[in-house]
Amino acid sequence: MGGNEWTATGPYQRDPVAAFRQAQGQELAKDDHGFPGRSIVDLWEDDDWREYILTGGTCSVLDFYALIAPETGDRFAMVRPLTDDEVRSWAPEGRPTRAQWDAALRTETLSFPGRGSGRCTILYRDGEPAEVAYWGCSAD
Repeated sequence: MGGNEWTATGPYQRDPVAAFRQAQGQELAKDDHGFPGRSIVDLWEDDDWREYILTGGTCSVLDFYALIAPETGDRFAMVRPLTDDEVRSWAPEGRPTRAQWDAALRTETLSFPGRGSGRCTILYRDGEPAEVAYWGCSAD
């Protein structure tokens, strides 16, 4: 069995961790996956939630418990922002739009991470930060 690739966008905030947590909160509000009334932080402390993620996951930002630094490389159950060089490899001006992100994924100029990992980058509209793109691969 292999993981499922997925994409999503979430709200932009100046603080990337706050943006990530807001995106998770919005996703959890849409579907609690049978774990009602808990925050994402509480869920990640629950053995049943971790097993749920490891045996299928949600194919969303809920599959990750932390946002890590771009330089650390991919880590299991964590989402990593792209480095500036990674962004410029498919958006040379360094301010990618949603259309550029979609095209880069479609043409495989931008790849999906391995199972149980995620990535993110800021997307721009009219030269200003507008949203955050998230993509990843479920654990199983």
